[in-house]
Amino acid sequence: MKRWVLLGLVGGLVACNKDSVEAQACPGTAEGWLQQGAGLSGETAGDGLEEVLITYKPRVSASAMNEKAREDVLASAATRAGAQVKHRFPRLNMVSARVTAAAREALARDPDVAFVEENRVVRAMGMPRLPASVWLGGAPNSSGSVGEYTPGLQMVQAPSVWDANSDGVLDTGAGSGTGIKVCVIDSGLDYTHPELKDAYIGGKDFIDNDDDPKDESLDVDLNPIRGGGHGTHTAGTIAAQLGGGGTVRQGTDPNGVAGVAPTASLLIARVLDVRGNGRTDDVIRAIEWCTAQGANIASLSLGAERESANERLAFQQAAQAGVLSFAATGNSGADKVSYPAAYPTVIAVGAVDFAGEWASFSQFGDQVSLVAPGVSVLSATLRGAAPFAGVSAQGTEIIASPLEYSGIGKYTGRLVNCGLGDSIEACGGDATCSGFVAVVERGGGIFFEEKARNSIRAGARAVIVVNNDAEDGAGNFTLTSPSANWVPTASVALDSGGALRSLIGREVTVDVSGSDYLIQSGTSMATPHAAGVAALVWSARRDLTAAQVRQALEKSAKDLGPALKDAKYGHGLVQAADAIKYANDTWPRPPAPLP
Repeated sequence: MKRWVLLGLVGGLVACNKDSVEAQACPGTAEGWLQQGAGLSGETAGDGLEEVLITYKPRVSASAMNEKAREDVLASAATRAGAQVKHRFPRLNMVSARVTAAAREALARDPDVAFVEENRVVRAMGMPRLPASVWLGGAPNSSGSVGEYTPGLQMVQAPSVWDANSDGVLDTGAGSGTGIKVCVIDSGLDYTHPELKDAYIGGKDFIDNDDDPKDESLDVDLNPIRGGGHGTHTAGTIAAQLGGGGTVRQGTDPNGVAGVAPTASLLIARVLDVRGNGRTDDVIRAIEWCTAQGANIASLSLGAERESANERLAFQQAAQAGVLSFAATGNSGADKVSYPAAYPTVIAVGAVDFAGEWASFSQFGDQVSLVAPGVSVLSATLRGAAPFAGVSAQGTEIIASPLEYSGIGKYTGRLVNCGLGDSIEACGGDATCSGFVAVVERGGGIFFEEKARNSIRAGARAVIVVNNDAEDGAGNFTLTSPSANWVPTASVALDSGGALRSLIGREVTVDVSGSDYLIQSGTSMATPHAAGVAALVWSARRDLTAAQVRQALEKSAKDLGPALKDAKYGHGLVQAADAIKYANDTWPRPPAPLP
């Protein structure tokens, strides 16, 4: 799996004596080593071909004897028109293909073609700031600690369903997701994560076209924040198990977090690439695959601005097969719900904060069905991909914050004052290519990346930035260029800077380590909360239909906005315990059979 790399401790920074070569960068720190990588690719292929979905009229394949024959007929028709066929969808009388502009015009005139639409880009609705052998499911833990119960879980009443006495142990016989398959259509899954490895029962990668849907981050020469970890985060909100216990930040519960439905099973469909982007045809392939795998619930923290007739039909068919689908409303704050959330057969989920207030980024409209926690949600991410920092000197720990895009690693070296870090010479004669820890001041109209770059060229193996705002603590800063080979870089508060200056010339340790958990915001984070609640309701009442589960969720939701349903909150905040009570009151359990 590709993720944050160990930077600043690898070859390239070699020992030398640069005192006689003033202003010359240390070997291995040339511009190319610290430059920003290539930008993200656009939505149009470099060869000028368009991505489209071609839907034929039913008569085209009516004579075909079986589904495979229908596939061949549809593909042949598209190929004759000059299309490069990618995937075939016989149930939709459709193929996805790449075509020239002329071929698209010809297809639009073809009397056998019902319509041609763009194979539009879909995107993740909330981005994380960032292979071993696959174990297909296992026995989930039944005990952990109440410290795993996040504010989001508490808001949707999940622990009160499966741990009514709050002892950190699953209550016997309570619905906790057992037997329910939730298909997460997203960027994949880090199935080695201790929170999720036992929940994972199978997957499909529609990006790489294989059966290994591992969640990946970008290569180091591209942006490591986009894409990677998004699917793991959403899956963790659904099914992170009690007592999972990945690598946590100091001061947090050692067991990590629990999911809304901690014993649910996860099917994973990877449709988002490492940039967080995907295509409509892969979403359609994914929902068809989820249905074929017997999924009860589909969770999609992704969307697009425009409707797709083929995608709409695909979700309609999934609903007819008994799949209950949830999707994010979108993060632009606009008065328009994204697709697929806006389809009538999909439950559109908006976001609120932990106070129950509507999140300003949450898109809204008449299609909004439910809201769920989507602000500052803690969940699993790629193992080791969420950095946290520490600075220690002379036995004293100093509170620090990692700069965004910091390298991961630990370095101990002599502390050197590099002033504002405005040049290689700023570190003075104490700098050496054999390595040191640079301390630089915030300010001077100089970007943090420039301060770090100059310090690294002078030989620094770690950088400490001292904040100049007394009220801002250690701050929350960025190195801007995600692809550069940054060394471990952390910031400290203004008062800590005074203590550090007294240690100039002494050894200081900078440790930027990676945890397995990440706080993230977006309607992407709200959607799995609602999907997880559905899994709880269904596991408590296996006799219900998908339509009944939806009704239970909507009728029992906590009204947060104007009375009754409204455009921002829909029916209200999804509530697990209340939904189960509603189901039991509305559809009494059938009597137990006589012995």
